[in-house]
Amino acid sequence: MAGRTLAASAAGAWTHRIASPATGQHWSFFVGRDEAPWVLSLEGVDVACIRTPKMARMEGVLLVAGGPLSLRKLVQFGTLADTAEARKLIEQLNVAYDRTGSPFRVERVATGYQLLTRPEYAYWLGKLHQRQAALKLSAPALETLTILAYRQPMTRADLESLRGVQCTEILKMLMDRGLVRIAGEDNTLGRPFLYETTRKFLETYGLRNLDDLPDAGQLRRKREVPLVEATEEADAA
Repeated sequence: MAGRTLAASAAGAWTHRIASPATGQHWSFFVGRDEAPWVLSLEGVDVACIRTPKMARMEGVLLVAGGPLSLRKLVQFGTLADTAEARKLIEQLNVAYDRTGSPFRVERVATGYQLLTRPEYAYWLGKLHQRQAALKLSAPALETLTILAYRQPMTRADLESLRGVQCTEILKMLMDRGLVRIAGEDNTLGRPFLYETTRKFLETYGLRNLDDLPDAGQLRRKREVPLVEATEEADAA
C-alpha cells in the first residue's frame, strides 16, 4: 500500500505526495487552493504494470519508431546503460502488456525489436491502414518468393527451371518492393547473379530469421493412402 502525505505549498496550492514502497517511486500532484483536493489510490494496482522512467522511455521509442530497432539503437535512444538492460525492459513491458490485456507486445523482428499489435486484431486493423493491400502479391509472385525463400541464394535460371516459366519481371517487381536483392554472383559460366530475400522480407512477414519459415515437409498434404498402396490397388482393379 502506498503512503500518502498532504501539505500546503508556499504558493497556496495543495500538494499531494504518494510514495510506493514496492518500487521506491514518488508522485506529486498539485491542485489550486480553492479546488477540492483529490486522492489517487494505488491499492489493487499490479506493481509490474507501473512504468518506471526507463520503461516509459523504451515504450515511447518503440511507439514512434518506423520499424524494428536493434538493441543498440534502443540503448541509444532510450538513454539506457547497455543491451542487457534493454532486454530486461522489453521483458518488463511485455509482462505489463500481458497482465493488462493490452493489444500490444514487443516482438523481435529480423535483427531488431518492434511494438506490434497481437494477431487477433489483424482483421480490424487491416481495414484501417490497408496493410493487406500493400502486402498483396499475385500467385506467381508469391510462388517465386516462396521458392527463393527456401532455396536462396539461387540464380534466375535455377528459379525458372523450378517454376517452368520466365521470372525476370517478377524478380524485378520483388526487388522494387524491397523483398528480394542481388546477393552476389555465381561461380558458374557467365557468373549470373544470385538472388536472396532481404531484411524487409523478414520484417514484413514477422520472421526473426529464415529458420522461422514453416517446415516445408509440414506444408505437404498428407495422403490418406500411401502412393505405393494406391498404385497396387489400381493395378489389381
